[in-house]
Amino acid sequence: MRWAPSRLPLEAAVQFPQDLRYTESHEWAKLDAGDITVGITELAQDSLGELVYVELPAVGRVVQAGEACAVVESTKAASDVYAPVGGEVVAVNSDLGGEPQLVNQAPYSGGWLFKIRPVDVGAVESLLSVEAYTAGPGKGA
Repeated sequence: MRWAPSRLPLEAAVQFPQDLRYTESHEWAKLDAGDITVGITELAQDSLGELVYVELPAVGRVVQAGEACAVVESTKAASDVYAPVGGEVVAVNSDLGGEPQLVNQAPYSGGWLFKIRPVDVGAVESLLSVEAYTAGPGKGA
């Protein structure tokens, strides 16, 4: 998701959960029992439109932070999804194969994409807080 508005719209309808960390490329990450669940933000899925296909990484794949490792495709465009941290992919959301629209319907719950067992669990703390993410790319840490 490499597009960069100068400032993110803070419309009431767009949600940015406080318990998540974010990337400038519009992925979210949540640490849960040592693994990091990854998805795309509500803003990202809304900008893409209705998803028609999701390509997920293989379980067991080792990814580097910032590496393109998944693809989401809508009626408008296809976009890479980047690993927010380095580690091994330990799970994928197989429900998305038959229902890619789950990402549109519930981007922070049922529409998660994959889980990574990070090389460094603390790496998630280096991602953007909700305040830094909503300030816009390059505006906060």
